[in-house]
This record gives sequence, structure tokens and C-alpha cells, in this order.
Amino acid sequence: MPADTAKQNYPSLGEYAYEQLRADIREGVLPPGSRVREKDVAERLEISRTPVREALRRLEADGFLTFEPHRGMIVVQLDHQSMMELYAMREVLEGTAAGLAARHASEAEIAVLFEMLTRETDILHDPARLSQHNAQFHQVLFRSAHNRYLLKTANALRDSMALMRGTTMAVPGRGSSAHEEHTALAQAIRERDTDAAEAAARTHIQAAQEARLKLTLEST
Repeated sequence: MPADTAKQNYPSLGEYAYEQLRADIREGVLPPGSRVREKDVAERLEISRTPVREALRRLEADGFLTFEPHRGMIVVQLDHQSMMELYAMREVLEGTAAGLAARHASEAEIAVLFEMLTRETDILHDPARLSQHNAQFHQVLFRSAHNRYLLKTANALRDSMALMRGTTMAVPGRGSSAHEEHTALAQAIRERDTDAAEAAARTHIQAAQEARLKLTLEST
């Protein structure tokens, strides 16, 4: 989509800049620890620096950016405690979503989950693609819960998760174990077993948290 057309989809240029920068953080274009220069953003988005400044302030208030002396605005990199808090919240949200999906998911939505499991087997040894696929799988899960407030909260949490470096799918064996956990989760949803679905989702997130800790230790 041309930049000028994209801008027209937002109520203001400040909102446009804010959403573009959030997407850059979420998608890893601006990884944790990277510097965000007001001038560079304005030139890339082809807008003035005033709406960019507004967007940077909002992102700082949201906890995605922080100001460091001599460096300026930096994409936040989460510390250990913040990561643990995020995974605790993710376990609650994913468990709730899975239980609701077991009740409310349509047959078509369940079919999509199983189609994704089939495609997943082809990329188990490609951490980057598997990470992207994993995010899509969980997005389908949350949509299958049919609860707009849960989905909104999950999307905000997803953005915060992007503030962690690397992907847990790079941990040896994590791709295969995640696939097994996804399969157990999807099967519980297909069987309309709310308790089993919630338990499977919680187990999956706990395993992801353990993988994150391993990844963090290896990088220090």
C-alpha cells in the first residue's frame, strides 16, 4: 500500500507514526536496545517531526521506549522480572482463551488450527519461520475464543513480548516440543474439553517460559 494511502487510514499523522513504530517493534524491525531517532523516523515515514515526537512520547508512556542519556530514545529491553511477569500473564490469558475456544470455536476455526499443525511439521527446524507461524497459531486461538476484550488484551501483551531478544524456537528441541504441545491443545479444543484445553495451554506457556530462561542464560 502506498504511504500516502496508508496515512489516510489514520485519524492523524501522530496516530499513523505511532502504529507504524509499534509494528516495527512487534515485527523486530526495531529490536530491543536499538536507537530510535526522530529525524530518521520522520524521513522514512515522509512526515514532519512533530507527529513523530508525539508518537515517541506515547510509546515511552506505554513502556516500549525509554530515554537514555547520550543515546536518546531506545527500544526497551526487558529485565528478568519483567519477563517472568509477562509469562505469568500469558499463561492466564492463553489458558482462558483455550477454555473459551473449546466452548465457542466453530468447526472451521478448529479445522484451521489443524491445518496449521500440518504446515508446522515442515518448518520445525527453521526457528525464524516457526516463530512467525507460532504467533499466527496463537492469534487463531485467541480469535477462536470469541471474546473481543480477551483478544485486545492478548494483542497488547504480544507487543510487550516483542521486547525480548531472540526466539525461544532457537532453543534445541523447542520446535518439536512446541508442536506436540500445540497438538494436545488443538485436540482438547476439538473434543470440547474446556479443562483439558486450559491445562494444555498453561503447560505450553510454562514450557515456553523455561525455553526463554535457557535462551537468556545462553546469551549472557
